[in-house]
Amino acid sequence: MTLSLAEKLPDGSGKAGIRVWLKSSGYARRLLLGEAGDPWLNAASYLAFFSQAHGLLRPDVAVLDVDELLASWASRHPDLLTEMASKRRTTFPLRKLLEATGPRELLAETLTAVDGCLRGQAPAVLSLPTPRRWLALANGMVGRDDVDSEADDIEDAAMYVADFLRALAAAPVGGIVLDDQGMAAQVGDAERCRSIVNIARHYRWGIVWRTNGDADSIGAMVPVVDGVISASPVPGMDKPLGIDVTTDLWADGGMPSLSSGQFYFAEIPADQVPETVLEKLGLLRS
Repeated sequence: MTLSLAEKLPDGSGKAGIRVWLKSSGYARRLLLGEAGDPWLNAASYLAFFSQAHGLLRPDVAVLDVDELLASWASRHPDLLTEMASKRRTTFPLRKLLEATGPRELLAETLTAVDGCLRGQAPAVLSLPTPRRWLALANGMVGRDDVDSEADDIEDAAMYVADFLRALAAAPVGGIVLDDQGMAAQVGDAERCRSIVNIARHYRWGIVWRTNGDADSIGAMVPVVDGVISASPVPGMDKPLGIDVTTDLWADGGMPSLSSGQFYFAEIPADQVPETVLEKLGLLRS
């Protein structure tokens, strides 16, 4: 049975829940597949990669990075890139990228395989860029690096993401994480993501927002998600909080103690040494 992300988030009651959430795809790819390795060629290749990485790192959340899947697919289908670049409208590249049926089918098949591998031991979570960041990534794929997204563009992008997620209605998804790293959310973005939130709620998927936004933008997100991952304090936070300890962990800084309703989040640098990684993960689990 697929585990629900929302049910595994620590809620302050003292019950066992998520303690260590990792972002490790870059590190695991280099370690297991080499610098140019690509696990997303098909569901079988991803499952082989995933089972090795998950067994090695033992995170409490199984994360599938959807942007990496789509980047892999686009790189192997130049006709899609040509179509994405065929119109100048800011939202057009993302629309065409997310409309492609191949990545949807591959992701659904991969989720089924991963869920079977997990056997109810961890929730399978989709990591998705926030709509503002998605627009920048899709335009960057076709050589447009100076995108200035308006409010209407963000809303349209969110609708494209919601439509993409509908194709996974029958897939074993435990939840989603919206990640704005590299492009912090702005005030109003939470409301503009309403179509994504509605889809997640309809399918009973938990929602976590990983953010480096300011206090105002984070405050606007809190009511619409089940939890937040942030390196900065979240004033008045009454939901599960993932403390992003990435910087301190690899700089040999002290780890903050977890309070009720909190968990650790850490991104593993791609060039880290395996012995160091295992040592640092031991600190988070002790």
